[in-house]
Amino acid sequence: MQHSVNGNGKAPIDTNGRLSSSYLRYLPGFYQEDDFLGRFLLIFEEILAPIERTISNIPYYLDPRLTPADLLPWLASWVDLVLDERWPLEKRRLLVRRAAELYRWRGTARGLKAYLQIYAGVDPLVIENTTGTALSPDAQLGVNTQVDDLRDHCFVVTLPVADPEALDMEIVHAIIRSMKPAHTAYEVRIASPVY
Repeated sequence: MQHSVNGNGKAPIDTNGRLSSSYLRYLPGFYQEDDFLGRFLLIFEEILAPIERTISNIPYYLDPRLTPADLLPWLASWVDLVLDERWPLEKRRLLVRRAAELYRWRGTARGLKAYLQIYAGVDPLVIENTTGTALSPDAQLGVNTQVDDLRDHCFVVTLPVADPEALDMEIVHAIIRSMKPAHTAYEVRIASPVY
């Protein structure tokens, strides 16, 4: 018995023009020829089809880029994140995607910069052990180049943003507190970006 899918993509039609279940292909050959069994299995195929479609779409539910917005907090809980609803949806999705990487770099300048970059959309400058600047990869002339005293266990975060009002400083401080080592102090500065 050969099957072909009918025009609406539903149950296959056998060579005699009768509807028959596609489940027959999983049975031994002598059952595949049984017309009654083919029609009987259509009942189960109709019932199970929505479940099979849901199961086949599970990878989309587990991808933070594609999951419905209502499921994003549930997905975030898998990586021990509590999402702040004040964040735009796309930034929350990116945060969930990068959570494992952020945890790996927690307590480091690299991790802090990555987390702040997700929220602020700019590359923050992090200078450690001073209230001003030091010669480091993050020193930028005109942005964070004032000279101050050296201070142990202290760092300065400079956010070069064009519109400081666009940042919620409460969120910025919460990010820094969650990523910094417990024994350190910090200062946040907002600067105009250098083009």
